[in-house]
Amino acid sequence: MVNPFESAQRQLHLAAHGSDFPNELIERLSRAEREITVTIPLTMDDGSTRFFEGYRVQHCSLRGPYKGGIRFHPEANLDEVRALALWMTMKTAVADILMGGGKGGVVVDPDMLSSAELERLSRGFVRALYRDLGPQVDVPAPDVNTTPEIMSWMVDEYEKLTGDTSRAAFTGKPVKEGGSEGRGVATGQGGYYVFEALREKLNLAGSVSVAVQGMGNVGGHAARIFVNHSHKVVAMSDSKDAIYNEEGLDPEAVERYKAEHRSLKGFPNVKMLTNAELLELPVDVLVPAALENQLTEENAPHVQAKMVLELANGPTTPEADDILWKRGVKVVPDILANAGGVVVSTLEWEQNIKGEHWSEEEVLKRLRETLVSQADNIYGNAEVLGVTMRIAAFKVALERLALKLP
Repeated sequence: MVNPFESAQRQLHLAAHGSDFPNELIERLSRAEREITVTIPLTMDDGSTRFFEGYRVQHCSLRGPYKGGIRFHPEANLDEVRALALWMTMKTAVADILMGGGKGGVVVDPDMLSSAELERLSRGFVRALYRDLGPQVDVPAPDVNTTPEIMSWMVDEYEKLTGDTSRAAFTGKPVKEGGSEGRGVATGQGGYYVFEALREKLNLAGSVSVAVQGMGNVGGHAARIFVNHSHKVVAMSDSKDAIYNEEGLDPEAVERYKAEHRSLKGFPNVKMLTNAELLELPVDVLVPAALENQLTEENAPHVQAKMVLELANGPTTPEADDILWKRGVKVVPDILANAGGVVVSTLEWEQNIKGEHWSEEEVLKRLRETLVSQADNIYGNAEVLGVTMRIAAFKVALERLALKLP
């Protein structure tokens, strides 16, 4: 089992190697500023009490308040959250927004809870941590298995406990409760903007074939966006199964079927695959949009995609990175490709602080300008230095973080 925090640290040290970044900076980024573990008591619908473990890792505040999602997942663990927090520090620096890096998690399978239990757990997470959160301290957002509704419960609980009415302590909220236009599509849309900025540079002109691993908020939106721009999504997957049709899929029809049947099994006119098989399909663009450690030294030699667009966090191990680089497969790293979520989260935070509400057109315009300029910058650095785009992105982030050292 690959330890994601060890992978994140290896990426950090690979980027720092041979450069003159201050040792103080690299040592500082190799560990979190703060790690909090809490126990959340939850009264179940039957009156019994269960206890759930929760985490908040506040990695680095050099550039601003900690920023990062909260995931509800049965396999969440502290090393995973540490890695995600480190990546978030690098991501906010790559996007050049004045936020730091943090991440949170609760060890729970939310599918096993009723809606009422899920709300009580969400509020319990805030009660356990509210003294360490806040608009100028730490601003959580949705992540795996957390939703705008969960964020609305959390911000409501925070307001009750603190009296803060700005609603800026959490982002990813429903629009009618202080959320931003464009937030739901932000990560997928941002990924597409990065793809558009790089496609010609990577010899991917015209319509491309795409395989999307993961049908959550990010993967679902990404699949629809690619199809809406006349590209062909040939494969999609959930956590259990994948489907493939070389003539192309209708992502909306796939999602409707999944919602109705709670499975992709039986979807008409497709070949059933495993998630592992999806990663090795002969496509132009592979979009890992699920969990970390999907591309490894075992399967990297068999990846046939020309571009890997990382919309998940940490889907490629360092060993796989090296193999893909040597094979000429271009990997667009997560800290660039999926930065759309944190960019629009920060725009939501800014709107809340100012008491404003911007149009979706304005939000997506700012998102596009941010990511296209950073994609061009990172690609240019990678070409000049003769390194992967991941190392180039880390180097850009480190340069910006070094400027904030006291």
